[in-house]
Amino acid sequence: MSFLNPTITAQSLDILPGMRIVDFGCGSGHWAVSLAKATGPAGKVFAIDIQESALEATRAQARYAHLQNIETIRANVERAGGIMLKDGTVDAVMISNMLFQADEKAVVVAQAARILKPHGRVFLIEWDETESLAGPPASQRISRQTAEQLFGKEGLRMEKEFNAGAHHYGLIFRKT
Repeated sequence: MSFLNPTITAQSLDILPGMRIVDFGCGSGHWAVSLAKATGPAGKVFAIDIQESALEATRAQARYAHLQNIETIRANVERAGGIMLKDGTVDAVMISNMLFQADEKAVVVAQAARILKPHGRVFLIEWDETESLAGPPASQRISRQTAEQLFGKEGLRMEKEFNAGAHHYGLIFRKT
């Protein structure tokens, strides 16, 4: 199994044209671009990161791909109210390889739940618990069980698992 490929994985997430999706911790923008392509010109991707360098990299990726439907937002997803999106306004939230880094994991999950529409989904990709040379130390990784507990406390139930590549797991949670 190879490392995660956002373009291929996005195809398995049942993303429909016109969807509004948020990418928490957008990093270099690979997910934002793949999601924006999947939603089409009628859709919108909000790429959020606390680091301006990550947002600039995402904007560069969007320009290179000739995408007009990505909006970058500098915000702290670990702070309650840190995301300036209204409650219940997005169809999905992507959280890829960032939750393990968060000091305030419960706040990140609460922010995702807050902005999701009823029946909206969270796509979670995290490092699995097996020790490997790639990624963070095993002690910093989040188990699937812990992830399910975090999301469950916010009214998000685990819907299904998807292939997230080597050393990762992928879970989809739905707002009930």
